[in-house]
Formats: sequence, C-alpha cells, structure tokens
Amino acid sequence: MEVDFSLTKGANSGIKYFVDTELNKGPGSSIGCEFQILDDRYHPDAKKGVNGNRTIASLYDLIPANGLEFNPHLPAKKYVNGYDHWNRARIVVKGKKVAHYLNGIKVVEYERDTQMWRALVAYSKYKDWPNFGEYEKGNILLQDHGNEVEFKNIKIKEL
Repeated sequence: MEVDFSLTKGANSGIKYFVDTELNKGPGSSIGCEFQILDDRYHPDAKKGVNGNRTIASLYDLIPANGLEFNPHLPAKKYVNGYDHWNRARIVVKGKKVAHYLNGIKVVEYERDTQMWRALVAYSKYKDWPNFGEYEKGNILLQDHGNEVEFKNIKIKEL
C-alpha cells in the first residue's frame, strides 16, 4: 500500500492493517498493526511507549522507526517533511515479512508469527488481543483522532 499524507501541528493519525473488526466491539478503533502518523514534536503520544515506538512511521507501540526526527523547517532532511507538506507512506507485506517506508526510506522491518514478534506484542498495549497481527489477511483503516490529516493517492497492489 502506498499513500500520501499531510499532517498539521499536533496531529495524530495512522494507517492500520491486518485489522480484525471482531477484536474490539467496545469503544475505540478497530485493532490492527499501525503505521503511526504523528507530529512527534507536539503530540504527547510521541513521548509515551518505549524507545520512540509511538513516533511517526513506527509500528505503533511495537517497533520505532529508525533515524527519524520531525523538523517543520527542514523538508525531508531526516525523511519527514514539515507541516502541510506531503509525505509518502508505504507498507509492503510479503508473507510474514513487513516493511514500513517513509518518503522512500525503509524505516521499519519485521516478521510476524515469530518468537520475537510475540515478545514485542506481550510487552505492548496489544498483549490482551489474541493472535494480534498474525492474521493472513485483514482490513485497512485510516485512523481519525479528530486532527487535521489529509490523505491522497491511495494505492493498494497485491504482490
């Protein structure tokens, strides 16, 4: 999947995948793996979690994106464009292997259904959801937290 997104100061959103709509019947969003879209500088969630695993392009609450720093005044210097500029998110899934790309740079890579995967989930907010992230197929969800985030050029290609 590839999608362009633009965020504003303080914004929080995300792209969820392998979503199982049966997992969460209560309030809140459906449960799935998430490519985090966040203003790391001004949104408080960026400082929660472990070692930056809730920052932009991270696998939310599981794996931090490598080498990213949000700077609204220096477009793309550290892979992230500033406020109201377009960025490109790309999520590639090949079997159990998954990668996140931000503006053409691979920033996260992992393999599901492994001992390491289950250990990451066991220490995350997803620990109570059975088989989290291990479904062969699932829905895709663009998350809305009420902040100003725009999406365009959404492309999904089966590999």
